[in-house]
Amino acid sequence: MSFDLLVVGLGYVGLPLARAATGAGLAVAGLDIEPSTVAALRAGRSTVRDVSDADVAGMLDAGFTAGTDPELVARAKAVAICVPTGLAADGRPDLGPLRAACRTVAGHLRAGMLVVVESTSFPGTTEELAAPLLETSGLAAGVDFHLAYSPERVDPGNTLYGIANTPKVVSGLTRVCAKQCAALYEQFVDHVVVARGTREAELAKLLENTYRSVNIALVNEFARYCHQVGADIWDVVACAGTKPFGFQSFRPGPGVGGHCIPVDPVYLLHGAPDDAFPLVRAALHTNRVMPDHVVGRAARLLAEQGVALPGARITLLGVSYKPDTEDVRESPALHVARGLADLGAEVGWHDPHVADLPLHGVRLRRQADPYAAAADADLVVLLQAHSAYDVGALAKGARLLFDTTGRASGEGVVRL
Repeated sequence: MSFDLLVVGLGYVGLPLARAATGAGLAVAGLDIEPSTVAALRAGRSTVRDVSDADVAGMLDAGFTAGTDPELVARAKAVAICVPTGLAADGRPDLGPLRAACRTVAGHLRAGMLVVVESTSFPGTTEELAAPLLETSGLAAGVDFHLAYSPERVDPGNTLYGIANTPKVVSGLTRVCAKQCAALYEQFVDHVVVARGTREAELAKLLENTYRSVNIALVNEFARYCHQVGADIWDVVACAGTKPFGFQSFRPGPGVGGHCIPVDPVYLLHGAPDDAFPLVRAALHTNRVMPDHVVGRAARLLAEQGVALPGARITLLGVSYKPDTEDVRESPALHVARGLADLGAEVGWHDPHVADLPLHGVRLRRQADPYAAAADADLVVLLQAHSAYDVGALAKGARLLFDTTGRASGEGVVRL
């Protein structure tokens, strides 16, 4: 059996893409290096929050198949590479998974196939990294096979915008490559936008998230200044947001996390001159120090109550990087928890969506009941206002609540 599309990497980007293509009637397969992911999907169990078990069952009924065998590549007309491009331990871009995926595809590449890279990366990646690796097959990119770049725009937890109704930017090594890429996505995406070339498409994705990084940094700086002068940052943002033109509201918080905002600006800076993007570099710094600001505020709040930080009972509520998701990648909660623990506090945490907090070398208590934990703590720090939380009840039950989300109010509540 041949496939219209093979999705390489069945995570938060690849699986929704496979679902959308399958739902449009395409014959779709998925390739992943993790056997447990493939086993779960074959059994009808989703491994991604935004794709339900019922969705997976429907995909299987429509002919979707998942596997770990690279031989699947040879049976596909088009391949979409949706592997993660995060940061290495030294903070630099990690293209290891993308290199590995390109080598895998190259081993089974056939003439006439379309290969689309969806993974976020710096400009030149498609031409200078993907193309040479794929050409180890003996086939020439843009001549024997079509090579394209189309940046993923998945927003985990977003119930309004998904694959179909989010405009899809596509590009190609040649005009024909771009045309082939557009033809693929037009089958299940409402609006396809063709970029001039792969570098423009690569940079468009980086601009989107760097824009957010810079504006979040600005409002975080405003939050710190408002605290110094005794102003309410949340009221400042609300008032500014009433202007019907020239302003877009961003909210401050304990830092930034996830797969995009803390990562994509680093990819933008990769290979750029040292004097390029000073604004972007400043924004990265501002957002990175916000968890330390939260730790400092927490320490001062306890001191004002006559409670020493060493031995103080602190409960962190909401440890994922955004509301109503289970994703803790680059979450500022990790830095806040470590900072407070390093200063001697007894730190507990709760999150209705997170089972484990990956903090190596730091032992924290996972609280079963957030309301009981809040009532027992010397200080509660609300990091994410998940919809499962009754913020009013938490504020009422806590002795002292430090709210970094701007959602709580009342006696005993101090906001960022």
